[in-house]
Amino acid sequence: MLIVIPLFDRFTALDAVGPFQVLVGLPDATTVFAADRPGPVTDNTGVLALTAGAAFADVPRPDIIVVPGGPGEVGHRTDGPLHDWLVAADRTSAWTTSVCTGSLILAGAGLLDGRRATTNWMAMDELARLGAVPTAERYVFDGKYATAAGVSAGIDMALALAGRIGGDELGRRLQLGIEYDPQPPYQAGSPATAPAEIVAELRAGSRFARV
Repeated sequence: MLIVIPLFDRFTALDAVGPFQVLVGLPDATTVFAADRPGPVTDNTGVLALTAGAAFADVPRPDIIVVPGGPGEVGHRTDGPLHDWLVAADRTSAWTTSVCTGSLILAGAGLLDGRRATTNWMAMDELARLGAVPTAERYVFDGKYATAAGVSAGIDMALALAGRIGGDELGRRLQLGIEYDPQPPYQAGSPATAPAEIVAELRAGSRFARV
């Protein structure tokens, strides 16, 4: 089973690393970070880089695709090497998935037309504009497509995907293996529970504020 996580400049690190940490534990799985060309790819902070061990051309037929989000996604929705690879690879993939605004890349490629999907809470309107049916859930499955909400939700989506592939017992083993037992100190992880003034401030400063 080949799992490919495509990288692009200014991706969000946890979008890629969270699902990787789960899915790398699937039996008989090979997980590859890929990019237009092999080498380091810098995240949206400009501080962290992940190494793409393969070029897109080296991994044309992945079984599972996991597309991260991040502010750099906007340049990959309708053209370019990542877009072209995604459209071709999706034709034979068993699962095509995304985390956070990675769903905007899927939607921009026409893969989510009329499908239920989720994304970062600030990008829901943009997801709808691109043809998907936005759903405010932690993760959403629609056919072979699985999308996760913002950043940390990629871990939840990956565990759910692992359960669908290998059964619930495997999913539980993987969850325990990474000791994923969230107990956040604040109830501010969604716009439904965060203080209204914080929601308004983040929304106003978002790159999607004018969408």
